[in-house]
Amino acid sequence: MVEMRSIWTEDVRLPRFKKLTGSKKTDVLIVGGGIAGLLCAYFLEKAGVEYILAERDRICSGITKNTTAKITSQHGLIYHKLLKSVGTEKAKMYLDANQDAVRKFARLLRRMDCDHEVKPSYVYSRKDKKKLEKEAEALSKIGFQPLLSDAGELPIGTVGAIGFAGQAQFHPLKFLCRIAEGLNIYEDTFVREFTENTAHTEEGSIAFDRLIFATHFPIDNKHGMYALKMYQHRSYVIALEGAPGLSGMYVDEAVDGLSFRNYKNYLLLGGGAHKTGKIGGNWEELRNCARLYYPNLDEKYYWAAQDCMTLDGIPYIGQYSRSMPNSYVASGFNKWGMTSSMAAASILTDLILGKENPYAPVFSPSRNMIKPQLFVNGCSAIVNLFTISEKRCPHLGCALQWNRSEHSWDCPCHGSRFDGFGKLLDNPANGDLQ
Repeated sequence: MVEMRSIWTEDVRLPRFKKLTGSKKTDVLIVGGGIAGLLCAYFLEKAGVEYILAERDRICSGITKNTTAKITSQHGLIYHKLLKSVGTEKAKMYLDANQDAVRKFARLLRRMDCDHEVKPSYVYSRKDKKKLEKEAEALSKIGFQPLLSDAGELPIGTVGAIGFAGQAQFHPLKFLCRIAEGLNIYEDTFVREFTENTAHTEEGSIAFDRLIFATHFPIDNKHGMYALKMYQHRSYVIALEGAPGLSGMYVDEAVDGLSFRNYKNYLLLGGGAHKTGKIGGNWEELRNCARLYYPNLDEKYYWAAQDCMTLDGIPYIGQYSRSMPNSYVASGFNKWGMTSSMAAASILTDLILGKENPYAPVFSPSRNMIKPQLFVNGCSAIVNLFTISEKRCPHLGCALQWNRSEHSWDCPCHGSRFDGFGKLLDNPANGDLQ
């Protein structure tokens, strides 16, 4: 029987935490209980910093449970783009931050039973070998020697692949079960609004000195221009049972390509991506590929993920905005949430402790964002605001589109999603449809 749920939820029982009631006070408030928020809490706990983590539902109930869980610093063919956009020093800073994240995962996972496997990651191309050569040249300029492969174990034709050795894959929820043990977490604790240095929940309040937004898409609309600096993208996964093993993890350099990785005797086949609120290939595209390339394998699970995409391919990690010096953000992971979350937790912990982090400058949310996509995002939102629709998003009033494949109302402006009854599925909207 095929089940619409992530394979990671199959054999894991996440710990339960009580709901916050009454008034609390803390040094650091973390809003959001996905992998980024939990890692921030974990490192602050180790550093002896007082904190509270508030999650509106259950921990890992959002995007984290829908990852493909690849731990890699190879984020597509990004490094030749970074050399052009931010220069050699910051391109190397980005690589080093993510390689450091890979090593930190390895140290933590060494002591845990989380199906951790060290494997190379590869980006392949179906028709453009020059792109791979350009990326290899860029990596060489920042002192990194990539692997080269013919990607012969894939069922599709390619012109080759470029790879990173020493990367990894794991079971994210098994890992986070262990990480969450003993942390100061409140579940079912919906932060409805903020007044000065106080978060107001349904049944209480939390006074804080410093604040971390780890809510996937930032929920404060007044500062930082995040509604213009990001858009959201959906992608889809099917798990095929009885699959042959792969020696590496693979992703296409093309936006409309496929990703491949094993978990035990399953093949996790990803793709069908599209901007949230638009039409895309979704699971049907993956099932067509499975019928073509793996006709003898049975589909067991299927699910979808949603990712915040930034204007320059670099996450926003650091001070929320210049006007909010005691607030911090971790967002815009561009489909690479595992190493980005670890890098974010390391950087934000250092900032809170008053330490200089060597990687922080490249991720600064206040960096120059005058990019063509900024104007595309703005124009798209303006057009949408004048579009007639049965439903409108409570976030900033955009017209919602009905998603026939997933039976949801989706916002093409900023990516909020609601089920057929109006219940919030994905933020930045901070409540259900009225």
